[in-house]
Amino acid sequence: MIRLVRPPLPVELAETLQRATEGVRSVPRREHAARARTMWRSRGQLRQALGHRLREFAPGRERCMYCGDNQGTDIDHFSPVALTPLLTFVWSNHLLACSVCNSHHKRDQFPRDARGRPLLLDPTVDDPFEHLALSLTLGRYRALTERGEVTEQVCGLNRDILTRGRQDARTTLGFLFDRWESARAAGDTATMSRVVRTVREQPFADVVQAMVRYSTRPGAEEVFADQPGALTVLLRDEFRDQLSGSSRTTP
Repeated sequence: MIRLVRPPLPVELAETLQRATEGVRSVPRREHAARARTMWRSRGQLRQALGHRLREFAPGRERCMYCGDNQGTDIDHFSPVALTPLLTFVWSNHLLACSVCNSHHKRDQFPRDARGRPLLLDPTVDDPFEHLALSLTLGRYRALTERGEVTEQVCGLNRDILTRGRQDARTTLGFLFDRWESARAAGDTATMSRVVRTVREQPFADVVQAMVRYSTRPGAEEVFADQPGALTVLLRDEFRDQLSGSSRTTP
């Protein structure tokens, strides 16, 4: 999970969502949830428009905003319809999720603390790296806060298939960094650009973002002891500028 920047909606789409919210609000409160579900199911074109906007700022190639592995296929209501039906058509409550994360892990879970504040991390609001530390060698998250722990558990971020995928992603990125460095030495700017584009489109964007962050922290040499070439590339301003230059995410 990485920090994402949610773009504003076109005026026409935002107004359509507002009218839908008023449609939910128009019935008695006890009927809000049923009304919201019915309206959501019946508005296929609206869901398509929202899905298109979500895919535009999803990590990599339209990856799930929770696991970062699978293609995002579902519009997840961060705060579930059953709990907050008036947020059903609110743009800030929509995230792109894969069917595994949406239907088998998060589902309608939405834990809150004693003051009623959400414990789940919203990647368009929160910086997950402030709450979760990623081990590059193990591919596992370690919770730094209560919110990080709850998010890891609810979203299943440490399930085996994801930890192994992150380990493989780190290895793949090491090869790509080596290729970028070779192209740099040869003055092959076209290949350098292609490599950066490939890095940005890899699954598990959390791995490359963790590598970028860890490369400038104390102990970086130890973290990258088995990938010293990767550390060299990660510290090059030219590479970091290329990586972030047209990125839709916040490093």
